[in-house]
Formats: sequence, structure tokens, C-alpha cells
Amino acid sequence: MLVAGIAEGCRQANAALLGGETAEHGGVMKPDDLDVAGFALGIVESRNVLSAERVQAGDVLVGFHSPGLRSNGYTLARDVLVRDAASLLAPAYPGAGHSLGDELLLPSVIYAPAVLALRDELGAALHAVAHITGGGIVGNVVRLLPEGLDAVIDMESFPTPEIFFEIQRRGPVAAEEMVRVFNCGLGMVLALDASAVNAAVTLARANGVDASIVGGVRTGSREVVLT
Repeated sequence: MLVAGIAEGCRQANAALLGGETAEHGGVMKPDDLDVAGFALGIVESRNVLSAERVQAGDVLVGFHSPGLRSNGYTLARDVLVRDAASLLAPAYPGAGHSLGDELLLPSVIYAPAVLALRDELGAALHAVAHITGGGIVGNVVRLLPEGLDAVIDMESFPTPEIFFEIQRRGPVAAEEMVRVFNCGLGMVLALDASAVNAAVTLARANGVDASIVGGVRTGSREVVLT
């Protein structure tokens, strides 16, 4: 079951599962415990490299929506939400139709097909991409910025899944900490030429990923500004 899930993820990302090994953890892990780690390696032609060097003032930011935690921030989420085994069976948040355990096990969305579709269709109009994983919105969007520019993101321009509000309430966790740890509903942020924004949103949705305009790039001091 575990390898089947990894294989399905590779299929979605158009990647090959080349191999692996079984590590021994004598005296550290229980017999039925699993420790899984992996990485992806790819090749890109220099003409197709997306980087901060392409980003300029006036670019528009498009966000790919995320349905949940997406494999980052689980240490804080567990500390806040999981008191004992029974808590995993309780509703994920007031009014939820599924358990906290099911919420925490939501599969991570694989955005590679949608990003590649935008790159192939939009070409040079797609300037840079930031994957919102560990480090949250603030720690990742800054990576697509060159010196002298800011990214401004409207936090009301995309849906924030209820689980994030539940974490913030039950922590309590400050808003500043939330955006530095979690994606808060943004799985990817893309910087594009303004002329390509509508096409980008349409292409993303055609590839199964909901998306919206979430902000823009302006002159500044290489900061992520949330409004």
C-alpha cells in the first residue's frame, strides 16, 4: 500500500520511481513503524529555467489553491490538535463531516502537471514559481523575488481551509506564525507577465487545479507583504 501510493504520486508527476532501500532502526523504532524519506531529481534545459531573475515590477501573482496542510507544519499541527488517540477520531473542526485523522491524512496535491502545462503554453510569460511548503507563505514566496522587489499577497483572494483556523484557535497561534509555518490555502505561487494571467488561471483549472490572482510584484526591499 505504501509503495503503491508513492508510485501513484510519481505517475501524477510524470516521474520514475528508480529504487530505494530498507533501513534498519534497531532499538529506535517499533517493529511495525515506518520511516519514509525521498527526493526528486530532474533535468531542465537552461532556456526553460524559471528563476527570480525573470521577475519584474508589475508581474501578477497567481496562486494554486491547497486543500489542507500538504505535508508541512505537522509538528505544530500535531502539538496543537492531537491530545491523545481519541482526538484523531473526533471531528476535524466544529461542523466537519470527517475526522481529524482523515484531515491529517489528506494526500498532498502534486502540482507538477499544471505547472508544466503553464510553462509549455505560456512560455517566457511565466517568470518564476514558489512551492509553498516548509516555511509557509512568507518563507517561500520570497524565493521568487530578486533584490529591489516585494511580493504583495491579498490573503482574502484565495480560500483558507478551515483546519488552519482551527489550529490558530486551539493553539492559540499568532497570525504571523501561521503564515510562517503553513501554506494557509496556497500550494503554489507563480509570477507571470500581466498579459498571461487570465490564460494561466484557465490552464490551471483545465489541469485540475483551482487557481486565482492572489497579488502582484512591486518595487521594494525583497519582502513578502500580506494584506
